[in-house]
Amino acid sequence: MGFEPTILYEDRHVLVVNKPAGWVTMGLPEGQETLLTWLKRMIKDRDAKPGNVFLGIVSRLDTPVTGAVLLAKTSKAAARLAEQFRQRTVSKIYWALVEGKWQKAKGTLQHWIKHDPRFHRVHITHAKDPDAEEALLSYRLLESSPDCSLLELSPKTGRKHQIRIQLSSCGHPILGDRKYGAKTPFPAGIALHAKEITFTHPVEKIPKTVEAPLPPYWRSIALKHFLADQA
Repeated sequence: MGFEPTILYEDRHVLVVNKPAGWVTMGLPEGQETLLTWLKRMIKDRDAKPGNVFLGIVSRLDTPVTGAVLLAKTSKAAARLAEQFRQRTVSKIYWALVEGKWQKAKGTLQHWIKHDPRFHRVHITHAKDPDAEEALLSYRLLESSPDCSLLELSPKTGRKHQIRIQLSSCGHPILGDRKYGAKTPFPAGIALHAKEITFTHPVEKIPKTVEAPLPPYWRSIALKHFLADQA
């Protein structure tokens, strides 16, 4: 699977890890490695736990996406964090490298999308479609060249593949994302990284922000101003 996950923050109640590209978060058939099974085994070995390790994933990332994934280490923490996601009080910041020169400095994208289970992807649709879900995404342009642009993104809704389809529908697919029309390759996965997550600690009740470093291969992109010091 290439790079292994790294722990960004851990205490008795929560765990935040930096997921590499190519790792499925959870849900594969028994016997197949996922981020969840790997972390459970790692904690069991590290802490010499005699029984099963409880871990609940409360935020997921698509397989080709990298960055911060939030997990709960107790059932109480899992329930409280899941409620924060339902109430949309958890905020996530992503960075994306997209094809072409993005023009506007900042703004919000609004689309209506629907899931197509046959091809494991989503499509743009219209508001009157009975299967439509609203997708809202705020963006800020960090840097651009004629061939590539770096965006900072803040999704206001948590729809499946929404960042990928919304950027592609604007004519700027994410580098490496062939499923959504990209023609430019990327060293691993796609150029979408969950850079920061902010949540209320389920026990301490205080805001907690955790940042995930960019994968080192982002440095290979020609945009140097932001990427040189961040990767």
